[in-house]
Amino acid sequence: MSKTAIIGLGNMGRGMAQSILKAGIALTGYDLCKDARSRFAADGGTPVETARDAAQGCDVLIVMVQNAAQVRDILIDSGAMDVLAPGAVVILSATVAPSDARALGQDLAAAGHMLLDAPVSGGTVGADSGTLTIMASGPPEAFDRAGPVLDAMAETVHRLGDAPGIGATYKVVHQLAAGVHLVAAAELLSFGANAGCDPKTLFEIVSASAGNSWMLGNRGPRMMQQDPEVTSSVDIFVKDLGLVVKAAGESSASVPLAEAALAMMQEAHGMGLGRKDDSLVVRAYEARSGKAAVDS
Repeated sequence: MSKTAIIGLGNMGRGMAQSILKAGIALTGYDLCKDARSRFAADGGTPVETARDAAQGCDVLIVMVQNAAQVRDILIDSGAMDVLAPGAVVILSATVAPSDARALGQDLAAAGHMLLDAPVSGGTVGADSGTLTIMASGPPEAFDRAGPVLDAMAETVHRLGDAPGIGATYKVVHQLAAGVHLVAAAELLSFGANAGCDPKTLFEIVSASAGNSWMLGNRGPRMMQQDPEVTSSVDIFVKDLGLVVKAAGESSASVPLAEAALAMMQEAHGMGLGRKDDSLVVRAYEARSGKAAVDS
């Protein structure tokens, strides 16, 4: 009997797990957080106590954690890779550097397994609704075996090549746009507030005009809240924009906008906002100007 499991049941991982369960696929899951495991059980999944337990005899394993160090700790250091079923497929949905995806693919191949380098886009809304966009690369056999799981999680699966690292490259380049547009939205609202614009009116005007972006539409309203719900943290974009700058350096590309956006995210982190919603990068602008763009 085949076994599917997921490691990482946070904001994104829980939604992905729910979509898989709704598709009728039995799912084992693990997260460091006990509450996350309890929520997973309430959703119909089978929680376990360790990452190794989740991987035990697993044919398809989804890994949705924060960074490459956590991925390696789970798969290599904890020994989870050693207890996978022979020829297992690991779906790596965390955003990591292309070089890290390639290295993990080599380690898995040496152990007789396959990596689908498959980062996602669409946020918690896409995860909850099973409408993510997946940017994937890996062996054709891995796509075939993981097909039902990918289809459950995503509206669109881009097959970008046979080698790990290609999917990660597309995602990192995408994160340049996401991060720059996010910081630009914060700069827009802060600038407007300082210049005497009503932030809500400014948002309405730009949202219906050429200056609109998906990030402004999604994050702008949260920038005008005192303490918005966390759907993606400042620290996630510190990490992701750091990956953009790293990957750009490895490919001799120039990314001054990404570097500027990273600096603002780092500034927000330095203000103690690392675990807060990433829309609160606007606070870094407000701290500089002394003018708030939020509701009183």
